[in-house]
Amino acid sequence: MSEPMMTAVAGPLLHLGCPSCGAQLVVEASLRTMRCPYCAAPNVVERPPAAGVPEPVFALGFALTHVAAKEHVARWLKTRSRFTRSGIRSAEPGEVRGVYVPAYLYSVLAHSRFRASIGEDYQEQETYTTTENGKTVTRTRTVTRTEWRSLNGELKGYVADVLVTASTGLRNDELEALEPFDLRGLARYTPALISGWVAEEPSLTREQCLAQARQEAEERVGGRLGRFMPGDSHRELEHESRLEWEALDVCLLPVWVLAVRYAEGAPPLRVLVNGQTGEVHGKAPISVWKVVAAVTVVLVLVAVGWLLAQGGGR
Repeated sequence: MSEPMMTAVAGPLLHLGCPSCGAQLVVEASLRTMRCPYCAAPNVVERPPAAGVPEPVFALGFALTHVAAKEHVARWLKTRSRFTRSGIRSAEPGEVRGVYVPAYLYSVLAHSRFRASIGEDYQEQETYTTTENGKTVTRTRTVTRTEWRSLNGELKGYVADVLVTASTGLRNDELEALEPFDLRGLARYTPALISGWVAEEPSLTREQCLAQARQEAEERVGGRLGRFMPGDSHRELEHESRLEWEALDVCLLPVWVLAVRYAEGAPPLRVLVNGQTGEVHGKAPISVWKVVAAVTVVLVLVAVGWLLAQGGGR
């Protein structure tokens, strides 16, 4: 594992004494770990609890090396669409940084009341008329029809392992793209677990994350109810849930962050890798000119085909 030394800081600052060489350092207060620029010793930044900044409860370790992460990204780049900007498919992954990203782990007991229309299919024979050889004939066929009935009820269940980001640097849709994480590997947080790694403090409020977690839990309840519905089909499913026994704990998730430079003057492409599974996420920019050229070629081919068809019909 190779981590860059900290050479510059921004934002609120914190004074830290390196326990290995004794150097007195000034570090960025939003970071939980750093590497001493003098002796390269990994340090965990210990500070008194700050109001509104919760301490981690769990941490999930890296299972993927930085070398493997670069290999995953290299393969991912080669499989991007031919319409991406020039240089992306042949670009080489740049600097790799392993980051422990803060997220909230949410679980809740949901009492749901639902209503829906349940469809039961049945078959019956029907007659119809058609024209065959210029004559009107009567035929019989089997058709499937659906009988609809109303259904109301309640479902009680536990919704567990909902993850929502607690970082402004990693959007929730990006975290969802990296999931799933194998939460069976969760361990109780201790400073030793993240020593030598970059670990970020939560930068989103608990209230923001709780609202997002509740929304995702409600969506899971809706999916569970959809699978629970009897009959052959259902429609107009509505539900209301009462949430109880909520648990919301900060956990640190392993993410490799890579910057891919593919063109001079273009901003680097940020690519994220799940530090457990190797799942890769990034948004390679599309080349407008390539898309326009492809559309133009298709239109020309269509026009040529039409002209040939018109000429052949004369």
